[in-house]
Amino acid sequence: MIGWGKHLVMDLKSCVPQMIRCPYRITEFSKELVERIDMVPYGDPWVKHFGSGDKIGYTLVQLIETSNIIAHFAEDTNDAYIDVFSCKDFHQKDVEDVVRKYFWPNSINSRMLVRGHTHPQLY
Repeated sequence: MIGWGKHLVMDLKSCVPQMIRCPYRITEFSKELVERIDMVPYGDPWVKHFGSGDKIGYTLVQLIETSNIIAHFAEDTNDAYIDVFSCKDFHQKDVEDVVRKYFWPNSINSRMLVRGHTHPQLY
């Protein structure tokens, strides 16, 4: 990996509603993802339900020793938005596999950037 780190940006469309509305499932997703991509968690995942109108849903914040995992689950559309940023290398497919297991999206649009360049490289 060249640069500071990888930043995976994922848009999930039409997840199974019950799966993105369960704080326990979101917490377990975070724990399994951290293990699968071989990261070290810094504290427990933070999962909170908040927002209003079409912005309401759960948000996940998991600090890892090499950066963070952030996700927001939009109840209005059943979509989810997940970011994984780390200066330690990880594989995009591993993240996508865990995402599919926990949220069953109809589609995933992923973009991997290498951060730390004058112009971030897109993969």
